[in-house]
Amino acid sequence: MVKKKMTTSVIALMALLLPYSFTLPGWAQSTFNPAELKAAPPAETPYTLGPGDRVRITVYQVPDFSGEFLILPDGTITLPLLGLIRVQGLTVTTLSTNLSQRYSEFLKRPIITVSVITPRPLQLAIAGEINSPGTYTLPISEGQKYPLVTDLIRQAGGITTVADIRQVQLIRKIGDRDQVLNLNLWEVVQNANLGQDISLRDGDRIFVPTQTALSVAETRQLAAANFGIESNQEITVTVVGEINRPGAYRVTPSQSTTTVGGSTGGTKRQPPRLTLALQLAGGIKPLADLRNITINRFNRNGTQQTINVDLWSLVTTGNIEEDVILQEGDSISIPTAADIPPEDVRTLATASFAPNLIRVNVVGEVIRPGAVEVPPNATLNQALLAAGSFDKRRARESIVDLIRLNPNGTVTKMSLNVDFSNQIGKNNPTLQENDVIIVNRSTLAQVTDTINTIVSPIGTALGLANFVNIFR
Repeated sequence: MVKKKMTTSVIALMALLLPYSFTLPGWAQSTFNPAELKAAPPAETPYTLGPGDRVRITVYQVPDFSGEFLILPDGTITLPLLGLIRVQGLTVTTLSTNLSQRYSEFLKRPIITVSVITPRPLQLAIAGEINSPGTYTLPISEGQKYPLVTDLIRQAGGITTVADIRQVQLIRKIGDRDQVLNLNLWEVVQNANLGQDISLRDGDRIFVPTQTALSVAETRQLAAANFGIESNQEITVTVVGEINRPGAYRVTPSQSTTTVGGSTGGTKRQPPRLTLALQLAGGIKPLADLRNITINRFNRNGTQQTINVDLWSLVTTGNIEEDVILQEGDSISIPTAADIPPEDVRTLATASFAPNLIRVNVVGEVIRPGAVEVPPNATLNQALLAAGSFDKRRARESIVDLIRLNPNGTVTKMSLNVDFSNQIGKNNPTLQENDVIIVNRSTLAQVTDTINTIVSPIGTALGLANFVNIFR
């Protein structure tokens, strides 16, 4: 019987100790992870009176002592019999207790209630990763709820893309000291934890820190939050590297239309994205290395972050998270790839951020020689057809030359067998910007041109002789 009781006690003790960091046997080890606990909501602090508040003081059964009073700039009010009383910094409960004690000298068992009729406007400050940091005045009408932390963030233009909303700090003056409340607004976004979105008080200061490691997936979620990343403002970014028109561009948020139940819903604006900036810059060049794009971003604290982007993942797998949401002042750099397989070139040519057209030159014996514009994934055969195809009388139709200027400054010349039935391949390659196609003369045309070159001076001499004989 004793042994059974001891066994039960041991099991109960182990159950109590499981959440702690003791090393237990494999069958008994706990999977407890403190980081998985939801953030406990900070305690709301009571409202404290201050200059500008209009309060109602009711002394039960003594209407002459009751009334509405405005708290003056020095934090005082003037009451019957009591005169000037300082009330700044007191709660309504504390003030009610104090007045009951003071009026007890004149009244027997005074019953006094204090209520705020019109709260003073809130003077607030916000800084850090916010679009419009600074001070704000938020008025409160009678019967209106006090603004929340997210209300002030919206008023300040929303957060930036590198804001760390898990560690928002609210600094509040309590008496003569500052109280720091740590807020996890990510709990509001993910779990609708309203306890983290507390109401503000006059003089509150909010600081939104910078993320040390940016999460692109979370950034997209924050863009959908009602206090998140602003999606209505144009931004200026710089695009350099393997892009057709490098430089600075104003990127405007795009619009998307939602569909509900088969009918067209509302229109929602999407924040400026990376692919939109690439489109504005004329699209990528054929040798753009999409796997190693970098975005340099300046934070509010003056530091700089480098964001690595793999747009190839977006093109091949549809990973929309790689289409990074941009921020004012971003600098986008697209490096040059050492070598791109032909199949990758064809894939890139169909991307939404590739150029709509490329320009190649077709010279020699075609119907319309000169520069032609073709789609970015166009082949040699398509360019020949765009130039009107071969001049049947003079062109050598079996072989053409393709001349290509490489990024390293060298020139490649290829002689290709032409067959308009060929698919994309060795003799019908995909073209690149500024390629030159040379259509040479046929053997017959060369002989004819040679004869004309020889005979032409003789014909000219005979013509001159006939002209002289006419005037003899």
